[in-house]
Amino acid sequence: MDRISQLEAFIKEDPGDPFNHYAIALEYLKSDPARAHEQFEWLLKQHPDYLPVYYPLAHLLIDMRRPERGEEVFKLGIEKAKTLKDTKTLRELQAAYDDWLFLRE
Repeated sequence: MDRISQLEAFIKEDPGDPFNHYAIALEYLKSDPARAHEQFEWLLKQHPDYLPVYYPLAHLLIDMRRPERGEEVFKLGIEKAKTLKDTKTLRELQAAYDDWLFLRE
């Protein structure tokens, strides 16, 4: 059984677990970015407190030439990390956002 099939089975077993959706989105990044995008956006909508989604989704959007939405996702993640008092994720998202802003100039 390949990794995607295995993750699909995990999702069927427990559709409410955000990690399985995140893991399958990461797998799709390798072969099907559009499908990864769908998974990440679904995850963001259904589980906005699941902080790991913000970083890869923002970068994917930027790679998809949707920088405005990528910037929006960075900002949403930064605010959510502040709200949840997750300083490690806040630092990571802020650094990635600052790097992107610097490179954009």
